[in-house]
Amino acid sequence: MNHKPKIYWPLLFTLAVLAVSCVSKKEYMALQSELEIANKDVARLGESLNDYMKRLSDCDREKANLKARLQAAESNMVLREEQVSDLKDLVADLRQQRDAQLNQVDDLTTLSQSASENIRETLSQLQTKDKYIQMLQAAKTRADSINLALAVNLKGVLSEGIEDEDVEVKVDKTVVFVNLSDKMLYKSGSAQITDRANEVLGKIAKIIKSRPNLEVMVEGYTDSQPINTACIKDNWDLSVLRSTSVVRTLQTNHGIDPNRLIAAGRGEFNALATNDTAEGRAMNRRTRIIILPKLDQFYDLLNPNQVPE
Repeated sequence: MNHKPKIYWPLLFTLAVLAVSCVSKKEYMALQSELEIANKDVARLGESLNDYMKRLSDCDREKANLKARLQAAESNMVLREEQVSDLKDLVADLRQQRDAQLNQVDDLTTLSQSASENIRETLSQLQTKDKYIQMLQAAKTRADSINLALAVNLKGVLSEGIEDEDVEVKVDKTVVFVNLSDKMLYKSGSAQITDRANEVLGKIAKIIKSRPNLEVMVEGYTDSQPINTACIKDNWDLSVLRSTSVVRTLQTNHGIDPNRLIAAGRGEFNALATNDTAEGRAMNRRTRIIILPKLDQFYDLLNPNQVPE
């Protein structure tokens, strides 16, 4: 009977320990040192990885910020382009308006040569804004002063013996005018001047004579009541006849140069009040004497050479 040798587990364990113990302590320490170094490298690489992850996150945020700013800049650029387009359209419109105004000025062929020259000189001042404004202010001041003095003189000479409702002196824009009531000027239903009206016209003639550089326009007005006689066809005829009666009186009785006189009839139009009442019709029946500068002298007020420094 054959017997196999018995192997005991304690013996095997002892042999394994002896085999392990074959590695020298020096090599073990070296391996331990390398492990520690490797662990430190891993830790350092982990920190580097965290740092790079943080920097990547910062870059992502900066990229998003830059993208938002780029979009805002693009929106602003679109807005600026629209504004520039609008400004170009506005400039084009202003140029058209300027050209139209220049064409209108060129079409004023009825002006005298001196007035046309003054207009050209005035237009040249548009290049110097401050001087142009100064010129207009000076012209307005001079015109206002002339009209104010004229109105004061008229009111002064007409104040005695004249009722307010019969005579009215006003300054309107660039002219002075006197409104004379129908009942004071004419005999009822006719264009014949009354004695009282002749006296009033004599006082007005004194002021007109003192201002030889002014023209006088007489405008006749009626109410809307129809009229048709052997001598007067309608209110147009009546208004013209009444204005020519006043003009003729100023020329014949008071020596006003007829070259300075203008007669005009306005009929029942340009009414001051309603014609539905007696009071309104009485107000509309009137004659207006307008004292105005001659066209040449009016443009002389705009002479750039006369602008104060």
